[in-house]
Amino acid sequence: MALQFFELREAVAMAMAAIRANKLRSFLTVLGVLIGVSSVIGMVSLITGLNNSMARQIESLGSNVIYVSKYKPGIVLGHRSSDERNRKAIFYEDAEAIQANCTLVDGVSPENSYWRWPSGNSAKYEKNEALRPEITGVLPAYQAVNNTEMAEGRFFNDIDNHFRRMACVLGSDVSDALFPGLDPIGKDIMVNGQRFSVIGVIAKRQSLLGESMNNYILIPYDTFAKLYPWEKELWLSCRAKSAEVMPQAIDQITELMRRRRGVAYDKPEDFAVFTQETLMEQYRSITGVIYLAMVVISSIGLMVGGVGVMNIMLVSVTERTREIGIRKAIGARRRNIIWQFLIEAMTLSGLGGVMGILVGIALAVLINAVSPLPAAVSPFWVMIAFSVAVLVGLVFGIYPAYRAAKVDPIVSLRYE
Repeated sequence: MALQFFELREAVAMAMAAIRANKLRSFLTVLGVLIGVSSVIGMVSLITGLNNSMARQIESLGSNVIYVSKYKPGIVLGHRSSDERNRKAIFYEDAEAIQANCTLVDGVSPENSYWRWPSGNSAKYEKNEALRPEITGVLPAYQAVNNTEMAEGRFFNDIDNHFRRMACVLGSDVSDALFPGLDPIGKDIMVNGQRFSVIGVIAKRQSLLGESMNNYILIPYDTFAKLYPWEKELWLSCRAKSAEVMPQAIDQITELMRRRRGVAYDKPEDFAVFTQETLMEQYRSITGVIYLAMVVISSIGLMVGGVGVMNIMLVSVTERTREIGIRKAIGARRRNIIWQFLIEAMTLSGLGGVMGILVGIALAVLINAVSPLPAAVSPFWVMIAFSVAVLVGLVFGIYPAYRAAKVDPIVSLRYE
């Protein structure tokens, strides 16, 4: 064991000496490995940060929230089928039915949004303006169902909704845009030409995929229905009594909605019932494509780096033919020669891996500093990237090492 350790240390020392003797050539050789590893670290850091951000966003909604909508969330590739296009919308009466008949649901929040086409919604206070906020009508149950925290003021109550008060609760982006350095509570703003009194500001939520989640204005549901009576389609958020009864609550909601919409027993649902886990799965499907692209990009870089390592090692074998002959003449065996050149190749690519890791970490820090996208370095992927870099040296160093071991010592000693 001591002898093997000594051989390893000697081989590494010789490899480092060879690298120091040809610094520029060594750097250019491992440039492909560096690019491949740095792209892996940078992309994984970005995806890890986004995953963490998404998980926190979903956790903030609560672990017992069930959503009911016309379609499942996600990106639609191509056109929807005629059956999907002809689906009935989700209406306020559906929310009332779920609240009245689903015993495992203790809160339902119907939510209806308005978007003014084509310029988007406007919100103004004196000379200040919030850019294109989303306007959503909600019931007082919204706060409890969606686990909403208030930063200032209060949320709507039943009286606000019943009397259709022109009151609003602002997302933090809208509040910051309209009232920089001011207290917004009690002030009047103009929303699409209608005067509203600000009664509260919701605590800031983390951005998602670099997009702010705080550019919205909430108004009482009945006020929304008075202002935008043509907007009928809803999104329902339902709160189960506990996380443990979620499956049974989903079954109750699904059965009720099938009966209300007249879906035959042998037909699939013409609506969607899903949870936060469904949202997370949709998100993972998106990041899975990014992971695939990352693997392809990094593989190209590592292949280029591996070919560079093989090429430079073959050149090294030719340049050191006499050295190989001398080592064989004084007793070095074939395995010693193979070991020496394999270690040198792995040291070369491992050095490129270390440089790539440092560049990747620097990229993650830069992304955090200059963009709204989160990035978090994963120690697991740092180890994977370094291991792959060393493995590249091992794989692409086998042939040069074999060539070196086959050198005839007599011919080598005559080599000039």
